[in-house]
Amino acid sequence: MTTTEQLRATALAFRALHVPGRPLVLPNAWDTASARIVEEAGAGAVATTSAGLAWDLGAADGDVLDRDRALTAVARIAAAVAVPVSADIESGYAPDAAGVGGTVRAVLAAGAVGVNIEDALHGEGAGPLRPVAEQADRIAAARAAADTAGVPLFVNARIDTFLRGAGGVAETLERAGAFLAAGADGIFVPGAVDPVTVRALAEGIDGPLNIMVGPGAPTVAELAALGVARVSAGSGVAQAAHALVRRAARELLDTGTYGAMVDGYDYGELNSLLGGSR
Repeated sequence: MTTTEQLRATALAFRALHVPGRPLVLPNAWDTASARIVEEAGAGAVATTSAGLAWDLGAADGDVLDRDRALTAVARIAAAVAVPVSADIESGYAPDAAGVGGTVRAVLAAGAVGVNIEDALHGEGAGPLRPVAEQADRIAAARAAADTAGVPLFVNARIDTFLRGAGGVAETLERAGAFLAAGADGIFVPGAVDPVTVRALAEGIDGPLNIMVGPGAPTVAELAALGVARVSAGSGVAQAAHALVRRAARELLDTGTYGAMVDGYDYGELNSLLGGSR
């Protein structure tokens, strides 16, 4: 059982990893195997990808997966690694601010010390983003739940202005200011990778900036020079892994050959890595 003192120490350690110019790099994981592999590769923390985790559990991304199933998976991941774990909790797995507070209490019970909370709305007829005041209330509820528990949970407020085509730098900075005032610790802006934009965000946001990367994005070193404090792969690693499964399956079924399986993880090495929980 993880004690409050242990969670607090882990949360403080995770918080200290967010340094502008020396970013925390997170190749996001979605299950215990990917989490252990990411840790073994040298990551200072493990962050889940809500999309990858949902896909692993047979659900679509976008506020479809229920809280209990999601956080049961997060608990398995947290138990499997020794580094801090941050949970991507989509919109909070709850319809209102009080529910988000309940989710945060469950996140802490699962052993995670950080959360991502997004402001995108999903579903037919929904607007692209949740109203600023409503999202600020949800972030404040997350902050209050963690503070009441005595754990300095890192609340990463995700702003989907760029990802959803709902605004640019000015709109993002407005939301960032409101969310930081509500208790967020950092700001995550997926979809923003242009260096001029990233620099403007880093300079205009009074907190650690998280950027999501993938093919075509600036390198980690380039993002560090722009003032970024956290670099995430999002669902990218999971997508690449699942694409390999598709290539291998199609090759095996269509041509009866095995080229896609070349350079696979050594069986003994992987079996040893996953031989027991931490």
